[in-house]
Amino acid sequence: MQLTAMDIYRLLPKTNCAKCGEASCMAFATKLSEKETDLELCTQMAANELEKLENLLAPAVREITIGKGAKTVTFGGDEVLYRYELTYYNPTPIVIDVADNMEESAFDERVKTIEETEFERTGEVLTLNAIALRNASGDKETFAKAASKLKSSKFPLVLCSLDPEAMKAALEEVGDERPLIYAATENNIEEMAALAIEYDCPVTLFVQNDLEKMKELSRTLRAKGIKDIVLDPGTFVGEGIGDTLDNFVMTRRLAIKEKDEDFRFPIMGVPAITWLFEEDEVEGGIKEATIAATLMNKYSDIMIIHGTNIWELIPVLTLRQSVYTDPRKPQAVDPGIYTFGDVDENSPVLMTTNFSLTYYTVEGDLKSGKATCYLLVLDTEGRAVDVSLAGGQLNGSAVADLIKDSGIEDRVKTRNLIIPGLAAPASGEIEDETGWEVKVGPRDSSAIADLLLKLKGEA
Repeated sequence: MQLTAMDIYRLLPKTNCAKCGEASCMAFATKLSEKETDLELCTQMAANELEKLENLLAPAVREITIGKGAKTVTFGGDEVLYRYELTYYNPTPIVIDVADNMEESAFDERVKTIEETEFERTGEVLTLNAIALRNASGDKETFAKAASKLKSSKFPLVLCSLDPEAMKAALEEVGDERPLIYAATENNIEEMAALAIEYDCPVTLFVQNDLEKMKELSRTLRAKGIKDIVLDPGTFVGEGIGDTLDNFVMTRRLAIKEKDEDFRFPIMGVPAITWLFEEDEVEGGIKEATIAATLMNKYSDIMIIHGTNIWELIPVLTLRQSVYTDPRKPQAVDPGIYTFGDVDENSPVLMTTNFSLTYYTVEGDLKSGKATCYLLVLDTEGRAVDVSLAGGQLNGSAVADLIKDSGIEDRVKTRNLIIPGLAAPASGEIEDETGWEVKVGPRDSSAIADLLLKLKGEA
């Protein structure tokens, strides 16, 4: 059952002291329920009351942060199985692996590629999040040396080795930066647990396809006082992907539905396993991206990927952005006037809606086509053209208000408006309400630049 603001309010002091920055305890409780403030801002609670409320507010899946200072990433923290019930708050970090035995120049180039990979979608810059250093050499000194080089990286680290001696050597170099230890297993759990405690680092528990053993070893780590644990039930590619999904789903259900303390931790997926069975760069990249997308949809809180081709990463990062967008809140940009190029009083005027994906698609097409125009953005409560037309948000009266409020009539001497092709049914109503001449534009914004060039030639 989802925690409500009233559930939280019952445990607050109810003094309405406003020291938390809110006008009342009820307002503070509402902010807490929406994860928009911090419980520590309440200074009126006794220690035992604070602990009780902290436990109540704690998500079903523990939040874990790796890295320190400016280079940190937080994952986990899920409270529901399905995002329509609430939302997912911490996007899955995409971690790219680097082998410790690479040639120095290749090593540096790969790290540079990881750090510089980014692209913009709907106004958000999408990037990678961390580097996983693999002890591919099997040598502890080589592993430690590579870890030391990565200390200057802008990303937090995941140290990958099943050898406790190699792990200790690497931690001596970067342990103060709180890397994620990967991994504790049935065979090395005592040594890895000791390192996690010594360096105060989170640790991944790796148990392949055996949730009973996972529970046993998770309890062992918890008994030692280790709180920051990541669970890796194993990633199986090919025919084994079904087992992987079953394990991920069961692990998450045990955490959220059963509140099983041994499973209330983030889940790690390792699509990079794909490359153990695939050598072709294209085939491997497609398979890895497919597995990554599948696991992200089934509760993978952090993932290690090998491929760095942008064509492989774009669908994964785009899916992540979509999954971690609150489905209850439409993505929207501010309504009003936007300009492209060196506009003047003779520049054409276009219109679209404020659904962010619509706006940024139109924006990209106008910029790539080097268009010069005004773009009026109508407030449709974050709905696309066809949806807002059907829902009544896109109508003649609304467009007339937009023209008046935006002041566009003071900027241009023409009274011509180009509307999206999907808004054609409302063209007559828009003309009647605005007094402007309406021209129906293309259904696909990629054709707008050509239309503007054609109209310019006819002028």
